Amino acid sequence: MGGSDIILERLLALHPKKIDLVLDRVQRLLAALGHPERRLPPVIHVAGTNGKGSTCAFSRAMLEAQGLKVHVYASPHLVHFHERIRLAGTLITESELAALLEECEAVNDGAPITFFEITTAAAFLAFSRHKADALVLEVGLGGKYDATNVIERPATTVITPIGLDHAEFLGTDLDGIAFEKAGIIKAGSPVIIGPQEDGPREVIMHRADSLGSPVVAFGQDFFAHQEHGRMVYQDLGGLLDLPLPRLVGRHQIENAATAIAALRQSNWVSDKAIEKGLRGVEWPARMQRLSHGPLIDLAPRDSEVWLDGGHNPHGAAAVARTLADLEERAEKPLYLISGMLANKDATGFFSAFRGLVRHVVTVAIAGEHASLGSGALYDRVRDAGLEASPAEDLEDAMLQVAAMARMDDEDCPPRILICGSLYLAGEVLLENG
Repeated sequence: MGGSDIILERLLALHPKKIDLVLDRVQRLLAALGHPERRLPPVIHVAGTNGKGSTCAFSRAMLEAQGLKVHVYASPHLVHFHERIRLAGTLITESELAALLEECEAVNDGAPITFFEITTAAAFLAFSRHKADALVLEVGLGGKYDATNVIERPATTVITPIGLDHAEFLGTDLDGIAFEKAGIIKAGSPVIIGPQEDGPREVIMHRADSLGSPVVAFGQDFFAHQEHGRMVYQDLGGLLDLPLPRLVGRHQIENAATAIAALRQSNWVSDKAIEKGLRGVEWPARMQRLSHGPLIDLAPRDSEVWLDGGHNPHGAAAVARTLADLEERAEKPLYLISGMLANKDATGFFSAFRGLVRHVVTVAIAGEHASLGSGALYDRVRDAGLEASPAEDLEDAMLQVAAMARMDDEDCPPRILICGSLYLAGEVLLENG
């Protein structure tokens, strides 16, 4: 365990007994630190239920393709905490992370504060001490009371598709969730609205109008679709014929378009940088094709093995569409290996895969006390109308899939999707090297 890991463990003990979504704690700490959040490069602030991580990844890739230095703040991490903080293109070092965390811990002086709040303060401190041309800042939870929402005047605000997630904090009313997400909009700062249902879109636009913030909305001010193996993007500035994004799936065209709209709004990038960014973008565990490692070695020969961290019904629907598109191009029997946290809508998640999946093998997520057990998740899968079986761990799950695939069709290698949680995705990436 590194020095930063030990400090992170200590910081968890500062967590308030009751989690109330307020900004008071992080604002107090930032003031004591000398307000690093006021000494940042221009900020692209991104909220939403689904697609915000991918939209941030596209934004970073295009900005860097333009030759700009970019800070990035993202969460959660998949394997190591360092993944959350990228300084001018490079992940933060262990020594600097440990020093920043200790500094924030000392200044906080034992006062109640959430883990996300104090680590966000550490990130702002890091960003304020390194020069960059832009900061791509991803919201952690909600928007209005998220610890990142202390930026007084972002260069651009982006709100990606809104769906149901974190119901224990945000509720189950889409318009109410949209109101919370729209809380990151600041007076006069441009707002880019990704694809939305009518209710959430109206809520976001009403908030923007009330603050005098110009709006650029998908389906109204910018459009994107796939045509003849290319991505076609159009806005008031004209039409772009672009390569398909490196990230797989129809939904990634919309995420890429949202990032393009945000960057074109402020004239950040050239058309050439957009094209280069689409080709070079990287974002692990979003329909990521796995090609090697111990887990892959257990799969049937010539199998396709994919990894996706989507964990709510809206995300599952996007992944299901991608799998249906893959099936159209090359028919293969589909199996899922899945683990999920107990606070997720597992039945709604698996319902998106009806008619696509032959069998789901369920696992508990190692080291996560909030994980559903494999048996409990098996029950949820069955409630969704799919065939399922529980497994002891990922290795057992892959061996079960391999055995079923051989019995079902020896001549056709399967397509296997490991899915249901970013925590499970992190376990896979850690175990699979």
